[in-house]
Amino acid sequence: MALPGSLRRQPANKGLVSHCTHHHIVVFLLTFFSYSLLHASRKTFSNVKVSISNQWTPSCLNSTAPELRPHELWNSSHLFPNAEEATLFLGTLDTIFLFSYAVGLFVSGIVGDRLNLRWVLSFGMCSSALVVFFFGTLTEWLHFYNKWFYCCLWVVNGLLQSTGWPCVVAVMGNWFGKAGRGFVFGLWSACASVGNILGAFLASCVLKYGYEYAFLVTASVQFAGGVIVFFGLLTSPKEVGLPELGADEDGTVEEDANRPLMGDDDADDDDRNYSIQATDTDNQPKAIGFFQACCLPGVVLYSLAYACLKLVNYSFFFWLPFYLSNNFGWKEAEADQLSIWYDVGGIVGGTIQGLISDVLQKRAPVLAISLLFAVGSLFGYSRSPNSKPINAVIMAITGFFIGGPSNMISSAISADLGRQDLVKGSSEALATVTGIVDGTGSIGAAVGQYLVSLIQDNLGWMWVFYFFILMTSSTILFISPLIVREIKLLLHERRLRMLAE
Repeated sequence: MALPGSLRRQPANKGLVSHCTHHHIVVFLLTFFSYSLLHASRKTFSNVKVSISNQWTPSCLNSTAPELRPHELWNSSHLFPNAEEATLFLGTLDTIFLFSYAVGLFVSGIVGDRLNLRWVLSFGMCSSALVVFFFGTLTEWLHFYNKWFYCCLWVVNGLLQSTGWPCVVAVMGNWFGKAGRGFVFGLWSACASVGNILGAFLASCVLKYGYEYAFLVTASVQFAGGVIVFFGLLTSPKEVGLPELGADEDGTVEEDANRPLMGDDDADDDDRNYSIQATDTDNQPKAIGFFQACCLPGVVLYSLAYACLKLVNYSFFFWLPFYLSNNFGWKEAEADQLSIWYDVGGIVGGTIQGLISDVLQKRAPVLAISLLFAVGSLFGYSRSPNSKPINAVIMAITGFFIGGPSNMISSAISADLGRQDLVKGSSEALATVTGIVDGTGSIGAAVGQYLVSLIQDNLGWMWVFYFFILMTSSTILFISPLIVREIKLLLHERRLRMLAE
């Protein structure tokens, strides 16, 4: 008995190895480290929040030594009367950044599909590095402190940094097909966590000289990375004469390499003759429209789910070092180094869960199981004792079950959504779809950062973790229709295989 086309699957690792060249490796590394550097500059701000808060808030110790602190300099540099107001403003800056970042993502995805991805990415990296330098280094050197100026700079930084993710995901989607995509993108999506680790390491190394040097180092490295990307990144295989995804050397269509995991596997392959775009091979594919991308199957549900999940993930990203210092009284440099374990868990989680989703050929059930465990790990971490080893272990477990699904939605699933059969004639849908998913996620994260500071200030850290548990449960709720559907498809495929035997 012949199996339906949906069950005649090419082994993921076989398809991956047979098409891998040194160009694929270079693209993997360049996109990986370009986004790592963007995240490192973001992580610097979260790692030095305690130092910034101390700089902006007067202390009784300084008031007893006026000869060491001239009155004019004291009044110009200290913006807030107490640490609570400074903390609330830091949370407001996070919210401002994420809102502008979210708006920028919707625009950057569209721009990336219509302009050269290499130019857009390089411009975003270099210009964002300059803004970070002005925000954290130049203002401190000039002793210029102004709340409105900080807000304006962070709005611009959010818009510029938004060019990164849609561009790198689109470039990776151009080079790597569905064969092994879960594993490849799971490993590659560790770039954000590696950037967090790099940012924490660089900040902790120079923090003793002043927080302005933490901004200086990360901005300099990011600017250099933008220059390297401009001269070295290849955005698609056709730039070096290699066949594009979906076509092999003989010009025939590769059966499984580009079929997304959210396609309707019930349908026969012969029935897949519809497309939003005209599939004229003689013409360059036309970029898909924004509203067309929103109407693609799974885009809205995954976008809403990612809004809840990114809220939790980015709250750990922005507030974990501050929480460790504030709740346990640990030194800021020690808290920065300990927070790395959350990112380590996310790296391992994204890779393993991506590999499992490749084996199952389904993403949603893997996400659901991981998020159920995430609820338990969040409850456990909220009751972590004042012990660094125990805290690090629970933190890594929490990162595994939260960071892993977050990485999968923002990378592999976004690439799947952007390469559905409905956009078969438009590979330029990748950046637009990625911008929609990540942009919606960033809106949720932006709202969350303000709520975290508000909840913590009024109710305490325990209620912050209850809020995280609620958002994680909401993530499962939004993707529940996809979970049910994919589980039914798995059972259907299993019955067909049993009949074929």
